[in-house]
Amino acid sequence: MRHRMWTVIGAPSSAGAHTPGVERAPAALRAAGLVDLIRQHTPVEDAGDIREFRWRPDPAYPRGQNAGAVAAVASEVAELVAAAVAGGRTPLVLGGDCTVTIGLVAGHARAGRSPALVYVDGGPDLYTPATRPNGNLDATGLAHLLGLPGTLPEVTGVGPAVPLLTPDRVVVYGDSLPRGDHERELVAQLGLAYVPADEVHADPVAAARRARATAEAAAETFVVHFDVDVLRFVDAPLADLPEPFGLSLAEAATTLAELVASPRFAGLSVTEINPDHLPDGEVLPRFVRELAGALRAAG
Repeated sequence: MRHRMWTVIGAPSSAGAHTPGVERAPAALRAAGLVDLIRQHTPVEDAGDIREFRWRPDPAYPRGQNAGAVAAVASEVAELVAAAVAGGRTPLVLGGDCTVTIGLVAGHARAGRSPALVYVDGGPDLYTPATRPNGNLDATGLAHLLGLPGTLPEVTGVGPAVPLLTPDRVVVYGDSLPRGDHERELVAQLGLAYVPADEVHADPVAAARRARATAEAAAETFVVHFDVDVLRFVDAPLADLPEPFGLSLAEAATTLAELVASPRFAGLSVTEINPDHLPDGEVLPRFVRELAGALRAAG
């Protein structure tokens, strides 16, 4: 495997969130030393930030709030991702809400790639505006990537093709959804590869290797979406929406290290960190150290 070179792309947007806050995450991650820690082991280019968008109510479109801004943010991310990929670099997108991952996948598509996606998240974001009455589009990101019925054309159309993903190129990873849950049922109906939290708890290395092997078999390259709400909130109170059940920080770091070590790994998005939820000055630096250590496997 050639020596990897990262391009960091800040996406300070809470357009798809339910409240503001996560737009401050890219600056917080940089201030906590993430770029400097990665740079100690791997070449890093910091491409800066796209334009910031802070969430605001959108009463005219209550089931798809700020859809135009979500699409614009994803498109700007996609432009920078495509440039990084064309230059032989690996994009690291710092969100922002979950919909920035649409830009990560769309950017690869604009560069002529068709990657698989490992979706590490507390929920698979398979709602649509038709099934999510409160209208936050960060709960619909994967649904838009798959072009499910009820999704919004302006969001599904960010890339050069619709849909940007097919079910055989998706691995859903790390959630604790109970049987009968709407999204878990959709995972089964769509035939998405599924690695639940219980499997990660039992053996994080084996779980991550299964996800990696599935993604490697599905496409020539794969990207990873990492939403911090996959973490157990009492252990790592970072997420915009707290989840009582989730992965430990060590399990998540093991997962990321296994995934990014693959020669077919091609990009990562880190989403949904809300700096307002940090109880002290130690939580985010600890997360950053674990994340940078995991990314070292890609060097």
